[in-house]
Amino acid sequence: MLFKLSLKNIKKSFKDYAIYFLTLVLGVAIFYMFNSLDSQEAMLQVSSSTRTLIQLMISMLNWISVFIAIVLGLLIVYANNFLINRRKKEFGIYMTLGMGKRQISKILLLETIFVGIISLAVGLILGIFASQFMSVLVAKLFEADMTEFTFVFSEAAFWKTCLYFAVMYIAVMIFNTFTISRYKLIDLLTAIKKNEKIRMKNPVICVIVFLIAVVMLIYAYYKVTVGANTLTTADKLIPIILIGIVATVLIFWSLSGFILKIVQTNKKLYLKDTNMFILRQLHNKINTTVASMSVICLMLFMTITILSSSLSLRNTMQRDLLEMTPVDINLYKTSNLPDNGEYTNVQIEDSKKTVQETLIENGFDINNFKDTVEIPIYATNELCWKDTLASVYDEVKLQFPMLQYDTAETIVKISDYNKIAKIYGQSQYELNDNEYIMLCDFDSMKTLRDRAIKNDGTITINGKEYISKYDECKSGYIMMSTSHINTGILLVPDSCDLTDDMKEQSFLAANYNATTDEEKNNIESIFVNKDLDLLSTLEEKGIELDGVTKISIIESSVGIATIVVFIAIYLGIIFLIASSAILALKQLTESSDNKQRYTILRKIGVDEKMINKSLFMQIGLFFLMPLILAIIHSIFGIQFAIILMSGLASKEELLPSIIVTIIIIGVVYGLYFMATYLGSKNIIKEER
Repeated sequence: MLFKLSLKNIKKSFKDYAIYFLTLVLGVAIFYMFNSLDSQEAMLQVSSSTRTLIQLMISMLNWISVFIAIVLGLLIVYANNFLINRRKKEFGIYMTLGMGKRQISKILLLETIFVGIISLAVGLILGIFASQFMSVLVAKLFEADMTEFTFVFSEAAFWKTCLYFAVMYIAVMIFNTFTISRYKLIDLLTAIKKNEKIRMKNPVICVIVFLIAVVMLIYAYYKVTVGANTLTTADKLIPIILIGIVATVLIFWSLSGFILKIVQTNKKLYLKDTNMFILRQLHNKINTTVASMSVICLMLFMTITILSSSLSLRNTMQRDLLEMTPVDINLYKTSNLPDNGEYTNVQIEDSKKTVQETLIENGFDINNFKDTVEIPIYATNELCWKDTLASVYDEVKLQFPMLQYDTAETIVKISDYNKIAKIYGQSQYELNDNEYIMLCDFDSMKTLRDRAIKNDGTITINGKEYISKYDECKSGYIMMSTSHINTGILLVPDSCDLTDDMKEQSFLAANYNATTDEEKNNIESIFVNKDLDLLSTLEEKGIELDGVTKISIIESSVGIATIVVFIAIYLGIIFLIASSAILALKQLTESSDNKQRYTILRKIGVDEKMINKSLFMQIGLFFLMPLILAIIHSIFGIQFAIILMSGLASKEELLPSIIVTIIIIGVVYGLYFMATYLGSKNIIKEER
């Protein structure tokens, strides 16, 4: 009998279960998709280093999945609590007819099992098919070969999803049993007549609190944008975060106290159609959901910021890669060994040789390279950062105490740099005998150097003074990298007295003398595989030859950016689902509690079209309020994220990232909004 009753209850209450079912299905699908990457990774044609990065991402996602499971578990319990409250009168009737609490718990247990099995099955089917698109996305992000693409089913992800959600459902069953055991018959039968107590607030106090909250937010926004450079440690950043959180709570608390009063001053608007009813309903909702609205707003803020910033990071890194990897390889080795330490005769002798000479002597066919350029790089402890930043040194040191100001400046002769610039396709420069140029493209460091140059740009090398040709740093670099991270290179005239003992490195830039990817990878392996003859020979002799290659930079950059994007999408979508589901359930609870109010509206002559419009506006405003404040937070939060990722992400790449984020939020948020509206409309019709 209980089995049949449970099935009938599910059929009868299917519309009530819509939000619950939607949340479970989306949770299962997303959980499976992101945990099936191990199977998808196996079919991708990628290099060993990229495969290592993918495996690292999978390992990180496994740990994050535990956190996601906890979030989804709490969300499912919260959603289930709504369903129980919705059915209090039904349970009271069961008890009146002689059914015990244990039997009611069994009914809920069976219903939870039925809904759980159905949602798990639907979610897994959706996740399995959606994961195929995930395979395409993974391949695109990692720039992998998809020629061997096949339909993939991850048995490990399947059983993992089943296990995690089984644990969640067991937690729901325990919660249901505990909840039912606390109820009394009189409470169940009279639940529909009970309304939440509303405490009216003093409008004047609310206005004052609102203004205080606005000032707090303005201060927090200022600190994370204009004053972001001062937030260098956790102890400085955490107070700003706390100010933002407190201000958010105060905004919603104060709004509930004066927004109705403000609208009431405009009688034409207040008395139009059902606006009076809508505003009073909205006033009561905000009044009783300050904490949840604040949490939802902050979760939406994290979703928008995380998604936009991470997508911008990847777009910027991909754009910069094209510019920052103009040749196939950079190699460099120390020319002058430091005074401390013991070195062999071989090491000392090799330090005087060029990179090309070292390569040839150790068996490398130099014909593997073409477009080869090799230059000397100089440095002297007599010219350090604190010398070139002299005019702003005290101020900068106070602001950035962690910088190594004793770092010797990198010095390159103008003709040598122009050789590199030519092969890189960069701007070439000219200098008079008393001029220099500072190259710097790392934004935060460039700002400091520009200030120093404008105040007093004079430097001294071997007793001769040089002045800056320009009143700011110029863009340029020598060593390839993933992004603009050059903190400073001094270009000096060829006549500058740079002695042999100031020669720090020999630097080589070249392309591979190859036409196919296979030939390039064969040359590449010589410099990345330590088991091959060249590197093993150099290691035995104690010769340190370092460098970077275009292939390795691209693979590592793409891998890191992709890991960030995947984790951001995973967390962002879960936060979005959680906030949307909480909003939906809050509104459904309100609709359930307010059925009698809508019945009264019908009795006084309000037609169904106007009632539906009233309901639509209420739900729309309820969904929009936390989203609007979250968007305002995000405008400044994204700017702060860009500042933190200085040199890695840029504002220019924000627009496409924001568009993608808007689409994701629009789809999920809109789906929950429509489900909430249709569910609420169904609820308020029940009294008819």
